[in-house]
Parts: sequence; C-alpha cells; structure tokens
Amino acid sequence: MNTHKIIRTFLLLSVVCLPFILNAQNTAPLRLGVAGVSHGHLHEVVIRMDRGDFEVVGVAEPDEQLRANNPLRKKLDASLFYADLGEMLDKTKPEVVVAYGSIYDHLAVVEACAPRGIHVMVEKPLAVNMQHANRMAELVRKNNTLLLTNYETTWYNTNHEAYRLIKKGDAIGKINRMEVYDGHEGPIEIGCGKEFTDWLTDPILNGGGAVVDFGCYGANLVTWLMDGERPVSVYAVLKQLKPDKYPNVDDDATILVEYPSATVQIMGSWNWPKGRKDMHIYGTKGYIYQDTPTSMRIYTDRKETTVQPSALEAPYNDSFYYLKAAVRKEIQVAPTDLSSLENNLVVVEILESAIKSAKSGKPVRF
Repeated sequence: MNTHKIIRTFLLLSVVCLPFILNAQNTAPLRLGVAGVSHGHLHEVVIRMDRGDFEVVGVAEPDEQLRANNPLRKKLDASLFYADLGEMLDKTKPEVVVAYGSIYDHLAVVEACAPRGIHVMVEKPLAVNMQHANRMAELVRKNNTLLLTNYETTWYNTNHEAYRLIKKGDAIGKINRMEVYDGHEGPIEIGCGKEFTDWLTDPILNGGGAVVDFGCYGANLVTWLMDGERPVSVYAVLKQLKPDKYPNVDDDATILVEYPSATVQIMGSWNWPKGRKDMHIYGTKGYIYQDTPTSMRIYTDRKETTVQPSALEAPYNDSFYYLKAAVRKEIQVAPTDLSSLENNLVVVEILESAIKSAKSGKPVRF
C-alpha cells in the first residue's frame, strides 16, 4: 500500500472512530476530587457514589482526625486520602474538585485547582467576601476553568416552573415584589456536627452567620429572576436572637434589596420554627407562591390554583449530573444560570453589602 492510500485509510478510520472515542470519553465516570470533609453537605457526594456518573479519585483534608473519620472513609480506600490538596491533585489527576470545607477555604481550593486546569464546584455561597470572590474569578478566567456554586434550591422543580411562567408565559405580569424565606431552627438545634458548626458559626471562616448561610439562597434566586441585574441598593438588619448559642455571628437576617423595578425582601434565619425554603413572587397581574420543591400556588385572573410542576430532566435535575455535563462540554453554563460565576459574584456583593449595611445602619448603594 502506497503512502497516499495509508493516509486516506487513516483519515477514514479517524472519521469513523472519532464519534465513538468522544462518546466513550463523555460516558466514562467523571474523575472527581474532594477538597475538605467538614461540610455537612458532604452526604451529597456519598449518596451518589454508586450511581456511576462520577468516581472519587482523591480526598484532601488537612485535619488528621477528620481525614480518618468521615463518611467517605466507609466507601473509599485509605490510600485515596491526602493531607495536602496539591499532592492529591498531582497524584490523582481529577477533572473537577468539589469543595466541602469552610467558605473561607474556597479561595485556596481555586488557587490550587485553576492553574492546574482543574474545574471546581463549591457549596454555596461562592466566597466569604468580594476580595476572595474577585480573586477566584480572576484565576478561573485566566486558566479557562469552570467555577460553579451549588445550591439545594437550584434543583427545585417549582423554582424553574416559576421562572418559566414569569419569563415565557407572562402569567403574573411584571415582577414588582419578591419575598424569599430560607432557614431552619438553627444548625446546633437540628444536630449539625461540631466539625461543621465550628466554622459555620465563625465570622471569618463563614463570612457571617445566617446572613451568609441562608441569605445567599435568596440573593441567588433573585439575581436569576432579575437576569443578572445588580441592585440599586441593599439595606439589612442582622440580629442575635440566641447569643448564648451563636455569640459571634448573627442568627437572623432581613435583607432589603432594591431594584429600579422591584423591591425584594430576603429573610434568612436560624430561628424559624421549622425548616423552609419558599418564595413569594408578586407581579402586576398576580402572584406565585413557591411553597415546596414540588408544590406551588399561582394566583391569576382572580383565581388561585395549586400546581405540581413536572420533574426537571437530566442534567438539570441534579448537581452532579449538571457538573459532569458542564465539565464534558455537553451543556453551556450561561452567565445568568443559578450556578454560574457571574450570578454568584452578584450574590457575594449583595451579602457583603448586607453586612456593611447592618453595621452602619444605612443602605449600601451600588
């Protein structure tokens, strides 16, 4: 066979085989690294490990006690646990790292991952302040890596149905007011582990108390519903209703976010009589009460109806399905998406402004 025939045969085989190679790459489990194990949401990894869409290739945790005693130890070989994040990254070569340490540690995770070309997904919120957030954004943009933020509420059927009704159907007219409620009885009251509450109630490691822990949900959803628009001003009242349990941070936050066309009240608290993540959206024609992840009420044409929206379809129904699809470039993360860097930079700006406002007693203008 002459050289030209060899080349033609090679090119033909390449064209025929390439789709199969690419498909095999995309269907292979996502190589996942875990940075930190002190976050109470670590169970989100554990309960999905047998699904097959990702494989945990390494875990980094500097605390020796936590490294030896965490839910992942029952599922993984001891050789996959490292004290140093950089060593774990270099030896295990993950495609993406999920962060389950303090919010303050998110910056260090991105500083380690982005220059190595490794994507990152952090638990909400993105960062403790804008200094950290801007540095993280600079690193991932420079290195062309993803930086996603995961919220439980991102995967609620009712939130997406509310968005669809507002953006596509004009069901309630133009939004002019929103009220977002998030929180529970308190992290200590509901039995969160000490390794979690030690940093969750630390003003440095968490950035604040309930204002950060639960104020971020409302800021994220509102920024999404407002198409990424930054507000005009933020005014907040932060309280310590249980200073004996939470002496160093607020446990109740009321944040007033003003837009040119709407007023938003975000209420994040560790003092609700029961856990809640619900939202009321008012427009010129009616309202939407998003009551639970699966049930909502819509008032329009002088009539209120209860709706159970259809389940979300993969990969938009699960944080790890979404993460894999984004890393493998099966989907594009839009700047307005709930998990996007752009949305979550605005979230951190709202939270930082709320803390500044509460200290000064005055609105912070953007």
